[in-house]
Amino acid sequence: MTEAFHRRIIIGDVHGHYEGLMTLLEAIAPGARDQVYFLGDLIDRGPDSAQVVSFVQQSRYKCLLGNHEQLMLEAFPGGRAFTPALQAWLYSGGKTTVASYADAKLLLDHVEWFKTLPTYLDLGDLWLVHAGVHPRLPLEAQTSQEFCWIREEFHSTSKPYFADKLIVTGHTITFTLPRVAPGELAQGCGWLDIDTGAYHPKSGWLTGLDMTNCRVYQANVFKRCVRILPFDEAVTRIEPQQVMVNR
Repeated sequence: MTEAFHRRIIIGDVHGHYEGLMTLLEAIAPGARDQVYFLGDLIDRGPDSAQVVSFVQQSRYKCLLGNHEQLMLEAFPGGRAFTPALQAWLYSGGKTTVASYADAKLLLDHVEWFKTLPTYLDLGDLWLVHAGVHPRLPLEAQTSQEFCWIREEFHSTSKPYFADKLIVTGHTITFTLPRVAPGELAQGCGWLDIDTGAYHPKSGWLTGLDMTNCRVYQANVFKRCVRILPFDEAVTRIEPQQVMVNR
């Protein structure tokens, strides 16, 4: 089968792993006509958050707001540090992010950029969001709390939220879901999760999904290796009741 020239590529949670991201993009080799989307959580836990954010900000790629960007925004309301929210962010992985910035100006510039990021993108047949949606609420009633933070209510739904769109998310590391091995993608009822836990020592896999050609690209940030798999070999399908049992 001839590979499509124009591709839609979706990249999961990078979490500050710049070298791993560069390795992944080298393998994917996006062309000028390819569309690349980041699902959020560019920052925290990994060593090079500032470098990751600068790269994505300066690229032509689109990026969503993740819960870790939201934590950073809450830590610097109005461009000033707010101590309670700052402590919460630092506890959640922000310490490595702060350490990656050479000066405060760049950090605050990135905070301002985070304010411009959308919480979801509708691509027609695909609907991109960091965490998911609340299955019992209309879209207009949902906020960044749902789009950036939701987990179990979304994964355990037994009915697709959209009749004609696949929801693609990051946020929840896939191996925390039933029967999913480290590095595998997870697919449920109307959704697909591609956060394979780049920062986590149990995994290390950063995933890029070529939706156009049903191909999965992965770079391991610890082992410094790359693998390319057909979609069907990289995904585990789970049933809603399995998620509910494992709560």
